[in-house]
Formats: sequence, structure tokens, C-alpha cells
Amino acid sequence: MSVKLEKRKKDIGVKGPVLTIVMDGVGLAADNEGNAVKRAYTPHLDMLMAKYPMLTLKAHGTAVGLPSDDDMGNSEVGHNALGSGQVFAQGAKLVSNSLESGKMFESDAWREIIDGAKGHTLHFLGLFSDGNVHSHIDHLKAMIKGAKAAGVGRVRVHILLDGRDVGETSALDYVEPFEEFMSELRGPDFDIKIASGGGRMNITMDRYEADWSMVERGWRTHVLGEGRYFASAKEAIETYREETKAIDQDLPPFVIAENGEPVGRIEDGDSVVFFNFRGDRSIEISKAFESGEDFDREKFDRVRVPKITYAGMLEYDGDLHIPSRYLVAPPEITNTMGEYLVGSGVTQYAISETQKYGHVTYFWNGNRSGKFSEELETYAEIPSDVVPFEQRPWMKCAEITDRLIDEMRSGKYRCMRVNFPNGDMVGHTGNLEAAICSMEALDLQLGRILKVVDELCGVALITADHGNADEMYETDKKGNIKFGKDGSPKAKTSHTLNRVPFIIYDNFYGENYEVKPDNGEFGLSNVAATAVNFLGYEAPEMWDESIIK
Repeated sequence: MSVKLEKRKKDIGVKGPVLTIVMDGVGLAADNEGNAVKRAYTPHLDMLMAKYPMLTLKAHGTAVGLPSDDDMGNSEVGHNALGSGQVFAQGAKLVSNSLESGKMFESDAWREIIDGAKGHTLHFLGLFSDGNVHSHIDHLKAMIKGAKAAGVGRVRVHILLDGRDVGETSALDYVEPFEEFMSELRGPDFDIKIASGGGRMNITMDRYEADWSMVERGWRTHVLGEGRYFASAKEAIETYREETKAIDQDLPPFVIAENGEPVGRIEDGDSVVFFNFRGDRSIEISKAFESGEDFDREKFDRVRVPKITYAGMLEYDGDLHIPSRYLVAPPEITNTMGEYLVGSGVTQYAISETQKYGHVTYFWNGNRSGKFSEELETYAEIPSDVVPFEQRPWMKCAEITDRLIDEMRSGKYRCMRVNFPNGDMVGHTGNLEAAICSMEALDLQLGRILKVVDELCGVALITADHGNADEMYETDKKGNIKFGKDGSPKAKTSHTLNRVPFIIYDNFYGENYEVKPDNGEFGLSNVAATAVNFLGYEAPEMWDESIIK
């Protein structure tokens, strides 16, 4: 490797491993009824916050490359910042800039999509909300207007209901205005309709190959037009809500039909745009559309594979080039911590369970698949349970810890990182009691790990990538909990805008370093420089500053 770190003039003197612990989805919020972090029995986390150096970090908005500070952070941009030590313009901002400048509509990919759709149908498929974590409905509207202006005559929209990055039962707040939007555009030369849909955690948007059956349900719904027929998306949503009592993200798939036939199967000659900009839940459906005969039928039987022109909003995997055609170039994240450590000969270990494995590997390394060095890096994935997370809120945190402790004691690794998904994945369910349980399970593992850090004379940097479990109930602008018509608190399933903790755990604080004052400006991108300082190196000048001196 050509990139190396410079040794510090004075080594802090850490003998054991430098371990970064990411408590996914654990933010800092007011202590109220809906704060699962505060309501849980967490003696180890409480001890850390009371007795060890702790600052608060910004983990959303412009601090992680998103357009504004009204934008929630997410695990992908959070791990990009943690692993790169820098802030890069991220998906939503890149897409917005490309649309506003008109650059997207000048791209070869867009022209190919338009040319493929003329005389056929242009399909848009993606997450249907303004959550701005995976997608934004304004991007969809802009592309539909662009398609009409370019001469496309027939458009079908396949909607994945959110209820996760937005209100859990807010689907009609998007569907009804969108129907008006379509009616204003519709005319003799422009036919546009919603064709199919379903909840994002039921169909299409699986990630890390945890549950290919989700993708199969999506394929049968969007492509084959198989499933329960409804006259409109509104009818489907209202019917399923009454029958299943499920929130939007879990609603079953539906197909819009007229005269007993689906209005929008995907056929030979059509064009398809997957309009999510975030990569993790976009890769599998992209593989299903783009793979030829080499598609693994053990994943699922596609039955019929239409010959189409396909594009993603972004390139979801830059190394594997998925998809082969994309509308907006992703950020080029360079000079990451992993690359510098390998260049300096530092051994690394990364571990999580399936749900967040890609975050401590792919996203941590700047959206890069694979390792910088097979010799110096080890990645470990603990398979996640394929059950609703509220049923097993402890997830795989104990198994992760078992493996982590074994590897810590092996002495092989100088720099280590681990992600515990509990606070985020269980937080997304909206189930407060399950989230409390998830935090208590996580705290038990923190206690186990800290003992080994002591044993090895190491350092633990304990933080989070964004908030989630810290607000399990919706609140108004004054912080008061909102209640539903039945008098119960309204569950919140999205990430939060709260800051996250950054705790330094060791047994030699004050001997060779000091923690800088918490000026309120530190963010996730300051963690990388801090970690390499503990390893005995100076941080590269392009990284954001260290939290210690």
C-alpha cells in the first residue's frame, strides 16, 4: 500500500487492542416514557457515562454529508464517517444536486432509459416517502416530469410503503397527494398510474441476503403482476390495515388491476428505474433484474425474466458494479482508516451480525467491497435470526461478544471494531418493551467486553452511528409524547436527530493524553483520528481532528 500513517512523537502507550464499539441506534435524548435507552437497566453504560471521559457527537445532517440538519442520520452515512474520518456529500444531496442542475437528464444512463421506454413503459420502483434515508418522493416526481418532457408516453409506479423513516401509518399522506400529482400530468399522450406496492419490510428491500423471500415477493408483485388485486393503492392500504392491523412497513403486497388485469406488469422492452439512492436494500433487487442465466435459482425462481433497460439511482456497489447502469455517480470516498492502517502494517478485525455486517466492512471502507489486505484484515459475520426483531430483541449480541473476546485474547489484532445492531433494528419495530430488552442485552455484553479491555490493557471507544431507541414514541415540537385515538402513545420507528455518546474507556486516562473540551462541534468523523492516535500514529491531514490531545 502507498498510504501510510506517521508515528506520533509521543506514543500514548496502549498495550492492548484499540476497539471501537458501535452501539447502533443508541442516541442521547430526554428521559421520558419513550426513551428505551434510559428506561432500560444498563449499569455498565451508566457507569461509563458517569466515570469516564464522554463527549457528544453529531450524527445527522451536514455532519454526515446530508443536505440539511433536518435530515436524520443513518447507519450507512454514519459508518462512512466513522471509517473515513471525513464528511462526504451523500446520496440524497448528490441526487438533489444532479436533478437541480439537470445533469441527470443529460447522462447517458438517463438517455438509455428514455430510449428504451419509448413505445413501451417506464417503470419507477422504490421507497415511497420523503424520509430521505433511502429515497425521496421529490426525486421520483422530478424524474416523472423529466420522462414526460422527454417524450415517454406510459409510466407505471411501484411503491414500497415506508412507515420506518417516517410515521408508521403515514402511507396515505403520500399516496393521496401523489394521485393528484399524476392526475395533473395525465393526458392523451401521457398515461401514468400506480401499478403495485407493499410494505418495505415485507417485499423487495431485503439487505445482506438475509431473506431473499422478500425479494421474491417483490418480483412476483412488480414484475409478474401476481398477488391480491385492488382498484387503487388507497383501497389496498386501508383494507390491509383493517385486516392485519400492521403498520406500513409490514403491509402485504398488492397489485392494482383494471378489468381483471394488472395495470403494470414489467414486460420485454420496458425500462425500469430503482429510485432508492441508498445501497444496502437496493443490491438484491438489482441483481434479480440484471442477472442472466447465471442468477442463482436457489435464491428464488424468477419464472419470467423480461428483457429490459434497468438503472439504479446510484451505483450501489462500486466494486461489484451493481447495477451496471446508474443515474448519479456516488461519492468517491478515499483515504479511509482501513486503507491507511493496512498501509502501515496494522492488523484489523471487524465483526457484527448479518444485519450490520456490511456497515463495519463495506460502508466503513468507503463503500468498498472486499478487503485492502487478506493478510492484515479479518471480517466476521454472525448470521442474524430471520424473525421479527421484537421477538428476539437480544439478537446476536452474545454470540458477537463470544467471538470478539476470543479474537481480542488471541493477540492477533491491533485495531478492532464491532457493531451491535440491537438499538437500531429493534428500535425500528416501534415496540418499546422489546427495545428496552435489547438495551439490557447490549449492556450485559458491554460488561463482558470491558473486563477483557482491562485484562489486555487496551482502549475501548464506545459510540453510536445515530439515534433510534432513544425515542420510541412520537413527540411534538415541545417534546411532549403524541397519543393516538385510542389513548396509547404513538410509536416511533424512525431514526432520531439526537446526538450520540462518545466514551473513552481505559485505565490510564490523564497519563499521556487529554480529552479536548466538548465544544458541541465534534461528529462521527472525528473518531478515526482519535483511534489512530491511540494506536500511536498521527492522523492524515485530510481527516477531521482527533478528540484527544
